[in-house]
Parts: sequence; C-alpha cells; structure tokens
Amino acid sequence: MNLLRLKKITTRFTATVATVALSAAALSACGSTNSNVVTLDFFQFKSEAASWFTQKAREFEKLHPNIRINVNNTANAQTDMRTRLVKGHVPDVITLNGDISYGMFAATGVYHNWEGDPITEKLNSGMLQIARDLVQTSKQSEKKLYALPYAGNASGYIINRDLWTQAGLDPDNPPQTWDDFISALKQIQDAGITPVEASWADTWTLQAPLGSLTGTLVPLSEYTKLKTGETSFAKLWTDVAHKEVELYKYAQKNKGITYQQATQDFANGKAAMLPLGTYAIPQVTSVNPDIKLTFANMPASNDADAQKLTAGDDVVLTMSATTHHEKEARQFIEFLLEEENVMQYAKDNYAFTPLRETEAGADPIKSVLPFFRSNRIVDFSDHQIPSSVDLAGYLQGLVTTGNVDQFISNMQNSYDKVQARTFD
Repeated sequence: MNLLRLKKITTRFTATVATVALSAAALSACGSTNSNVVTLDFFQFKSEAASWFTQKAREFEKLHPNIRINVNNTANAQTDMRTRLVKGHVPDVITLNGDISYGMFAATGVYHNWEGDPITEKLNSGMLQIARDLVQTSKQSEKKLYALPYAGNASGYIINRDLWTQAGLDPDNPPQTWDDFISALKQIQDAGITPVEASWADTWTLQAPLGSLTGTLVPLSEYTKLKTGETSFAKLWTDVAHKEVELYKYAQKNKGITYQQATQDFANGKAAMLPLGTYAIPQVTSVNPDIKLTFANMPASNDADAQKLTAGDDVVLTMSATTHHEKEARQFIEFLLEEENVMQYAKDNYAFTPLRETEAGADPIKSVLPFFRSNRIVDFSDHQIPSSVDLAGYLQGLVTTGNVDQFISNMQNSYDKVQARTFD
C-alpha cells in the first residue's frame, strides 16, 4: 500500500471514528436492558473457536452479573469488520487474525492503543512486536500496539517420527541448516520414502514454506523499503524462490493433491514431512490419532545461529478506541487472558500461549518453544503483501515450472500496480 493510499484510507476511517464519537453513547448502550446492566458487543472471527469463546463469555457473565456479552461469531471477518467501520459500529471487544487486514484497520486508529499498558508486561515481547509490525504504515513510529496477542502459531514442517527413524534420521534433532535439511530429504528419498507431501492444488499452502524461508532471509524492515521503491523482489526473494523450487523437487509427483488429501496421505504414512504450519496438526491427528509427530523449524541458511521461526499472532484481542464501556471491556479481556484460559485455548487448538513464559498447547510443537522464549520469531512475510497480489497463484507457477525469473517479474509487476492505485 503506498503512502497516498494509506493516507486516504486513514482519513476516511478517521472521519468515521469522529462520527462515531458524536453518537457513541447511543451506539454503545445498544442492548442494555436497564441502567445497571452493560452489554458488550463481542466481535469474534475464528469459526473453529466459536463455541469456545461463547462458553467463555457465559462464564464471564456468571462472574459479572452486571455485564452481558453479545457474541457475534462472523464467517467473513474482513468484510464484516469493514462494513461495521464504515457504518460507525465499532465492536467493544474484538478478536481478529493477525494479518494484513488487521494491520490496515489498525492503522486508522479505530482500535485501542495498548502501548505502555500494564497488561502487556505479562505477554511475550516477540508476539507483541509481531502485532506492532502488522500495522500498515511506512512510519516505524506509528506502528503501535493496537491489539494483544492471544494465540500463536508457527510455520515450518511436520515430521512423521517413524518414517524419519526408518530413514536413519533423528526426529528429535532436525536439521539446523539449509544444506543439512536438503541432505535429510535426499536420505529419506534414498530410503525409498517420499520426503515431502505437497498440497499443490490448494495454492495457499505453498505460502507456508515461503514464509519459513523469508523469515530468516528477509528482515521485515525490507518490506517498508519495498513500498517506497528502495528495494525490489529481485533483491529480496530470488534466493528464497530458488530454495522453494528445490524443496518441492522432493514432493510426490501428483500435482492434483489438495490440502485435505495431503493431510490424509501424510497421516497415513505416505510421506516423511508436511511443509505446513502448526495449524495443520489437528487435521492430521483427526485422521490418525496414533501418529507420532514432531514440528520443526525450516532452516533457510547455513548459519544455524541465524535461524528464526516464522510465527504469527493467529488470534489478536483488542477493544474499540471509542467504546463507552472501557472498564467492562477491559475486564472481559483480562479474563480471557488469564493463564488458565489461554492454556486451555492453546491445548484445544495446538497453539502457543501469548504469555511471557510461552507454553505450547501440545507435545508435537514444544520443540520450537526455544524460539518463542528467546524472541527469535518473525511474522509471516505474506502479511506484508496486499491480498490483491496473487502470491499463491504465482507460487504455483514457480514450483511447477521452476522459473524463478518469471515468478519475480510477476510479483514485482503485480505489486507495483497495487501500489500505484489511488482511491477517492
């Protein structure tokens, strides 16, 4: 997003917020049955966790008889949130995915600024920084903390422990450098085992290895320079693209495999590794509850000490900047962030807790906890790419043809077109 576009969007939403402020009393009081009861509008985006958050709302109500939680589970968070902002109906309490859409909304100032708030002292500083980095502005000083991390995920690859052992590899000591990683894939292949289960047909899955590789190889600050034209995809992603092509040389040949089929095949022992994030583990274990898994970081260079884990704030939690029920909204947020609740959510969703001493919700993902605890985590690079750029489609072309130059050209041309757009 170029600066002119961001300025115009920010101006439009700022005007909306000003309008909301003039009528906030009427809007925020909506749903209250009497002067002693406050009703909070809770916008909840994650469909897989709809019943969980609803249950927590009911538990909170029992502890606070004067507060009611109106849970709005949305099927299309980006569209629904944009509609609410345009109409001036900003929810009191909000969960969102920590992605570029959140970052665009946050840049307009519609969400509460948590910078310096005591509540942040108990949260993981790396996950807090990811939330800041998502804010879509070229000015580093304006990347404020407009949401709190609630649950984290990570990108890398899932190991079938039995198949790795069968190939003579130690699943508890996965490769720490790129060359060792490729050597491991060759060793698996030489053992007569398919190294990589690829879901070619669902192109979004091809972004997972890209995220893992760019996390170590490309600092997030470079994407700000990309917006201003100070750098290019040729400089940032050429090495990454070559490595993505090399990875998929070790995948099964059937390019019609979908995400669902890939997770089923992997669960049934047809490949030694699945190059996806922690979010894919529940899908695998639902097919084969007895499968033995380990999650590992995908190394991107030959400097073991320089490796970073690509991780995301899968769920961020915040409140409206203009709510007239800040006290009650804060109480609900503090309740959700209680250690017992975040740990329960993490266990149910194979996630990482947002607490300073981060914990993993399941054994297979504990192997990457050191990255969280030492703050060697970085956000997904695709969160820096506008959704109108067909990144997934271009990646499919890349891994099927191996044409790195064409991929880089497609990305640069499409990105430049988006950056050049202006809105009235």
